[in-house]
Amino acid sequence: MASVFSKIIAGELPGRFVWSDDSVVAFLTIAPVAKGHALVVPREEVDNWQDVDPALFAHCNEVAQHVGKAVCGAFGSPRAGMLIAGFEVAHLHLHVFPAADMSGFDLSLADPDVPAEEMDDAAERIRAQLRAQGHDAHVAGA
Repeated sequence: MASVFSKIIAGELPGRFVWSDDSVVAFLTIAPVAKGHALVVPREEVDNWQDVDPALFAHCNEVAQHVGKAVCGAFGSPRAGMLIAGFEVAHLHLHVFPAADMSGFDLSLADPDVPAEEMDDAAERIRAQLRAQGHDAHVAGA
């Protein structure tokens, strides 16, 4: 059975994409710990990060780095946090979010009730930063 992320990638479920290439996408999570909290997800369904092809994992990390720079620029954050948890969806995903301290690393603080307008704004701010970094070809919706 396809993971919820595979359904988002396939367009069967909605997603606020900020990055898209042949092997990796990034989209906002529906329950962010901070404004701009994105998930970097390989198109291929791999459950455990230890099992992913090393080249694909390296590419996921490269995309996470670009998205991390974008969230810092978009939200004035001194750093971007990155987590691999993998318990809530059995499909590898890297959480990337603005972080000023360790409090953002607590996924139990995620807010599932952020208004759609705020989520749309966050996605567009990240896209604008990715474009400013020169990643136009991979900015979703570009």
